[in-house]
Amino acid sequence: MIRKTITALLAGAAFSMSAQSASALDELTVAYFLEWPMPALASKVDGTYEKELGVPIKWRSFETGTAMSAAMASGDVHISLSQGLPPFVVAASSGLPIEVVDVAVSYSDNDNCVVGSALGVDKSNAGELEGKRVAVPLGTAAHYGFLRQMDHFGVDISTLNVVDMPPPDGAIALAQGSVDFACGYGGGLTRMKQSGNVLLTGAEKEELGILVFDVTSTTKEFAEENPEILAKFLAVTAAANDRWNSGIGNEGMLEVIAKESGMDLDAARASIGTMKFPSREEQLTGKWFGGGIQTFMKGVADVFKEAGSIDDSLDSYADAANPVPLIAAN
Repeated sequence: MIRKTITALLAGAAFSMSAQSASALDELTVAYFLEWPMPALASKVDGTYEKELGVPIKWRSFETGTAMSAAMASGDVHISLSQGLPPFVVAASSGLPIEVVDVAVSYSDNDNCVVGSALGVDKSNAGELEGKRVAVPLGTAAHYGFLRQMDHFGVDISTLNVVDMPPPDGAIALAQGSVDFACGYGGGLTRMKQSGNVLLTGAEKEELGILVFDVTSTTKEFAEENPEILAKFLAVTAAANDRWNSGIGNEGMLEVIAKESGMDLDAARASIGTMKFPSREEQLTGKWFGGGIQTFMKGVADVFKEAGSIDDSLDSYADAANPVPLIAAN
């Protein structure tokens, strides 16, 4: 399905970007997700983006990161805020000239593997998972995380009975005891945790380089022709994140964010509580733009290639991550 979507995307767009030069840009179009509470939405509501950038902004909501890639390819969207990394990697692997310019949000606790309670297995005795049955959504970031965790614990993958299941089905299978452990994300992961325990926390996974994050992305052409606008956009986003990370006035800020994201206050609070918004300074370290993003993209791409979701992965994803706009925003 992913391959068909990307093939259609590239064929339709034919790489004919309609990015405009800074002097000719009379409106900026930004893609974002509903039901995804981010500090940036507060700056969207109070008009800070338009005030700082000096151009009108059209915000378009999307349901998938793949659709964001298609919109950028056609020129209908200039910047995608919080695009999932796997869809970005699929598009970049297929030759779409897009690049990561910012880490929008990290949420490693929202993607994980859960071991059934009956096994009594945790990180201290994870080697006992050999020979067990596991539900994994193949070709996803959860699949990549599963492979990395098993490698970390020295579990021989060839001994496992791996069943391809989406997270909701994996959660049911784990609850019924038809699998010993399961990997997934989102609501499926939440339900998995009702039947067992995670092997590693989000923070522990990050220390191993197992990251789950969304990015701010754009086309290479737009970044080259509109450097000032892009830098200012990232600066406003960073300021909103810094404000949230400070913890000052968060409740009032959350009310605005919840309303703008189409969520009730409790749901927004629970969701944003699992999110981390890296500062500009942190993003420019080795964990992120200093090599971590590029390495992680290669790992995700190779997993997708092995799963048959894409025809091939790039030899390197160094050109797919551009820190220059973020440095300019600093």
